[in-house]
Amino acid sequence: MLGFRKLGSQGLEVSELGLGCMGMSQWYGAIDDQESTATIHRALELGYTLFDTAEAYGPFDNEELLGKALKGRREQAVIATKFGFPMKLKDGTTAEADSRPEHVVEVVEASLRRLGTDHIDVLYQHRVDPRVPIEETVGAMAGLVEQGKVRYLGLCEAGAATVRRAHAVHPLSVVQSEFSVWERNLEADVLPVLRELGIGLVGFCPLGRGFLTGGVLRAEDYPEDDFRHHDPRLQGANYDQNTAVAATVRELAEARGLTPAQLAIAWVLHQGQDIVPIPGTKRRTYLEENTAAATVRLDASTLSAIDAAVRPDQVAGPRYNERMMAYIDR
Repeated sequence: MLGFRKLGSQGLEVSELGLGCMGMSQWYGAIDDQESTATIHRALELGYTLFDTAEAYGPFDNEELLGKALKGRREQAVIATKFGFPMKLKDGTTAEADSRPEHVVEVVEASLRRLGTDHIDVLYQHRVDPRVPIEETVGAMAGLVEQGKVRYLGLCEAGAATVRRAHAVHPLSVVQSEFSVWERNLEADVLPVLRELGIGLVGFCPLGRGFLTGGVLRAEDYPEDDFRHHDPRLQGANYDQNTAVAATVRELAEARGLTPAQLAIAWVLHQGQDIVPIPGTKRRTYLEENTAAATVRLDASTLSAIDAAVRPDQVAGPRYNERMMAYIDR
C-alpha cells in the first residue's frame, strides 16, 4: 500500500503517487473505458487516493469516466480537476482559455455534475489566462471554497511571480507542472518559491510522456490525433539524441534491478516529501509497475549518478510545440 504525503499548509494529504487519468480519454491511442475503469479500481486497492482529471480531457469525457468509476467509492478519493485550458470541442470549434470569475463558477458546476459529487477536492486553473488578472480568478476560486464546493486550490504551469500573487489572495495547496529527471525547469525559480510559501508540487509526466520507458516511437509514426505526433522531442534529430538519454536511464535502471519507469518515478519521489508524481496510465499492468517505484530506495551515490548521467542540457527540443508553449507561464 502506498504511503501519504502532505501538500501545502491547508490540510491536503494524498497518496505518495497519484494517477493521471488524461490518457484514458484522449491523445494517447485507443480508448478502452472498461480497462480504464478497472485501472482506477485497482489504483484504489493499491492505496491511491489522488486522481487527476480536467474538463479539457475528452473534452469532458474524462470527468464523466472518473465519476462513474468512483461511484460508491467517492470517500476513498481525492479528486483534482482543472478549468481554463484551450480545447477543441466535439463540434470542431475551439474554446479558448477562459478564467473570468463568472466562467469559473460555471465550469465548476458543470464539473461537479460530470463527476457526480458535491465537492471538488483540488481545483486547478489549468493554464494562466493573461487576459484576466490572477487575483480575480483566484478570488472566484476562493469563493467556491467558502461555499464548500471546492476544498483546496492550485495552479498549473504557473510561474513564480504568478504563484506569489495568487497565494496572496488565497493560500494555494499545490502547483502542478511537468517534472521528471529530464524536465527540470522548475528547479531554478518555481520550486524555491513553492517551498518558501509552503506549497506542494504535483509533477505530471514523470516518465517524459512515456519516452523514458524506451517504448516510444518517432513522432511521424503516430497518427495526427495522437499527442506524440506533435511532440518536438520525438521529431527528427531530437528523437535520436533523446533516445540516447532514455538508453542511459534504462542502463541505470537495469543495473539496479528496476524498470526505467520505476527508476524515473523513484527519482521524482526522492526530490522531496512535498512532491507527488502522477504518472498517467490506462492499463493495470503499467499501474502495477509504476506503483512498485514507491518501494525503491535510492542512496545518495545513485542519485548523484542519475543526475550526472541525465542532464537537462542533454535533452533536445522543447517539451511542447510553439502554440502550446505560449500557454506556459514562465
